[in-house]
Amino acid sequence: VNDEELKKRIAEELALERARRDSEAQKRRLKQEQAYVRDEFGRLLERERISSNEHLTRAILRERAATEEERQKAQRFAKQLEEKDRELKKHDAYYKEQLARLEERSAQFYKVTTEQYQKAADEVSSRFK
Repeated sequence: VNDEELKKRIAEELALERARRDSEAQKRRLKQEQAYVRDEFGRLLERERISSNEHLTRAILRERAATEEERQKAQRFAKQLEEKDRELKKHDAYYKEQLARLEERSAQFYKVTTEQYQKAADEVSSRFK
């Protein structure tokens, strides 16, 4: 084996070793980049999840507030309706009382008028007999 072949073989082995190291270094860099991308993607997903949760929480709070407002509004309307109903019942009772009084007065007036008419008729009848 001559020097030239030995140098050539050593050069080839060094080149192969260098290529192998470069390949391993490239694999390590690729794995590191993949890990970095995976971590960044995870952080991005986490930020997106947090943002989505915050948006959902705000929407839920708005909906709860609107629901509470509607409930209170319904309660106010129910109270107003009950008050109106009580007022109408009072008016109804008052008008029934007034109607009963008017009917009583009318009956008394009719009785008095009938008695007066009968008395006048009796007087006229007795005058002409």
